[in-house]
Amino acid sequence: MEHKSGFVNIIGKPNVGKSTLVNALIGQDLSVVTPKAQTTRHRIKAILNHDDYQIVFSDTPGIMKPAYKLHERMLDAVEETFTDADLVLYVTELNDRTISDELASKLRGLNVPLFVLINKVDTGDQSAVEAAVQHWKDLLDPVCILPLSALHKFQLDVLLRYILDVLPVAPAYFDKDDEVSDRSVRFFVSEIIRGVILQQYQKEIPYSVEVTVEEYKESPEIDRIKVLIHCARETQKAILLGHRGSAIKKLGTESRKRIEAFIGKHAYIELTVKVADDWRDNDRLLKRFGYE
Repeated sequence: MEHKSGFVNIIGKPNVGKSTLVNALIGQDLSVVTPKAQTTRHRIKAILNHDDYQIVFSDTPGIMKPAYKLHERMLDAVEETFTDADLVLYVTELNDRTISDELASKLRGLNVPLFVLINKVDTGDQSAVEAAVQHWKDLLDPVCILPLSALHKFQLDVLLRYILDVLPVAPAYFDKDDEVSDRSVRFFVSEIIRGVILQQYQKEIPYSVEVTVEEYKESPEIDRIKVLIHCARETQKAILLGHRGSAIKKLGTESRKRIEAFIGKHAYIELTVKVADDWRDNDRLLKRFGYE
């Protein structure tokens, strides 16, 4: 059998299940998944390896109207997906048929195959699925329209077969032995902690926070990690710390458990909270945080 390789870029609105889909396809939690919108901030490549193929999935931030320079940088990452893909997956959910005219025009004008994935089909009945399929066929006329449930792994095997049908014959782009992403362990540690923040804190706090790993010392038995949590205002710092440090202690405990599961050994994590005034609109800080 000829070897296939290719780049499969995934786009869609916030919270339609793009990250859940990527994690389910590769069998590992690389993208942060929470019920909150705008969870994914960076474009993350997740690599699915097999003897006969290598698929490089690209999870992107949700498409939204930007409120900060941070959001503009996130949308820049989405724009890249239109230019460097072998296949584009547009993910929507069963009960949402809205799309901007600009995006619809871009999707119709792609030079590569387009699949429309109707996620969360477990939330409706067959007639709703049929109506959604017809809607997207009329609007975008993609190569494939597939109803599925990323959460329940329904139809993912079918999706994988369809993807392989359209990918080009090519050698692997990344080392198959140990590559599951183009991102570093440091990056995923910061994403794990940010994911816990999204779950532990409410309202504006998670969206006002950025996490950076300042020091990572490896050893055979334990990795020692120093982490800075950047927030936009002093009031947010107080909430992150909690009464007598109770909230930051809880955050550290849960983060350590998840990081240890990810790296496969013990970890010691030192968390420090620092105010970076309005960092979401600061070009210098956005560049430092990896939003080029």
